[in-house]
Amino acid sequence: MTKIQLNQPDVVPSKVHTKEHRKVAIASFIGTTIEWYDFYLYGTAAALVFPALFFPNFDPLYGTMAAFGSYAAGFIARPLGSMVFGHYGDKIGRKKMLTISLILMGLATFFMGLLPTYHSVGLLAPLLISLLRVVQGFAVGGEWGAAVVMAVEHAPPGKRGLYGSFPQMGVPAGLLLSTLAFTIVTNSMSNDAFLAWGWRIPFLCSAVLIMVGLVVRLKVSESPVFLEAVEKKQQEEQPVRTVLREQKKPLLLTIGMKLLQNAVFYIYTVFVLSYIVGTLNMDRSVGLNAVMISSVIGLGTLPLWSYLSDKIGRKPVYLFGTIASTLFVFPFFWLMNTGSVIFITIGIVIGLNVLHDAVYGPQAVYYSELFGTKVRLSGASIGYQIGAILAGGFSPIIATWLLAEFDGKSWPICLYLIALGVLSIISTLFARETFRDSLT
Repeated sequence: MTKIQLNQPDVVPSKVHTKEHRKVAIASFIGTTIEWYDFYLYGTAAALVFPALFFPNFDPLYGTMAAFGSYAAGFIARPLGSMVFGHYGDKIGRKKMLTISLILMGLATFFMGLLPTYHSVGLLAPLLISLLRVVQGFAVGGEWGAAVVMAVEHAPPGKRGLYGSFPQMGVPAGLLLSTLAFTIVTNSMSNDAFLAWGWRIPFLCSAVLIMVGLVVRLKVSESPVFLEAVEKKQQEEQPVRTVLREQKKPLLLTIGMKLLQNAVFYIYTVFVLSYIVGTLNMDRSVGLNAVMISSVIGLGTLPLWSYLSDKIGRKPVYLFGTIASTLFVFPFFWLMNTGSVIFITIGIVIGLNVLHDAVYGPQAVYYSELFGTKVRLSGASIGYQIGAILAGGFSPIIATWLLAEFDGKSWPICLYLIALGVLSIISTLFARETFRDSLT
């Protein structure tokens, strides 16, 4: 790639461009918020509800493992979604892929709210919910790459990190909405009513949110960088194949850089919910409230870390977050094991907002800049989603298995996360700096 200085922009922003930048940023945030709301509903339900409703014939701990297994099924489909959506996104446009992914996600989540449970249809119930989870995973596999690439390619010069953080902010916002939805429902009815029908309400509400997301996304224009490539007839015929054959180094590095971030996030937001209830014998509201507080703070820390990467570079910010997150694993579980509501909340806030967000904030722009325009969507998506399946999808079930095998001790979980952290640190050290590169 040809390198340019930040004070030598290749595009001169105008008032019209500025309005479009803001529109894309807001649309990216709203759209990804709705998508992740749908995706995280399943994680919360898998930790708190699905073991009793869809996997009731297991010991409680192994029932949780089975629920997390169906949860992981969504991650297995994410790389396939990234390849399919990446291929067509690099060939026919980012905007079309965003619309399709939103519709798929919404339909899958809505139908989850209509499913019969194990007590009604037996084994068909866990099979159906696992199938819908796969559809969710396929959809989110295409969502992330298209959303971040659109935001980054629309960004004004010198602000790609900041604008790339808007779709990333959809993650804590979606997590906040899904956790809040479950909290409101659980607090407004008896436990029996919640298990009988109340848990369905957050899933059925997805239909309304999807309508809002479609209206917002359809008003956004296609990426100017992609349109320029179309005008010059520079699209890649087989973008996925090109990435797998000719972009092996950035692909492998993005996968490695993703491992710790994704594992930490799902341990701290999904597994910890069942850990607090099952191991610490505390009320489910402790974990839900801590995650909600962290999600609110994340709306500020994600853009802050991303803005910093525009000033000093992607690599130093990303490397700090990766190293610090690795070192914080043992202290995190020490704080959890105090059984103190305050210390549990502090641990989740430090682990997610102070440390994890230093990685996740600039991740969107960093991954996008590591690949050229012709294969940017495919490359960034595939690297992100393969890393997600290797770490995030299986981390709750691995942590639950380790907890069962080592009599409720948390130190094996810490060693597992540290091993992933070492791999991510090494990958980040080998990645090049990109914040002064031109997207074209």
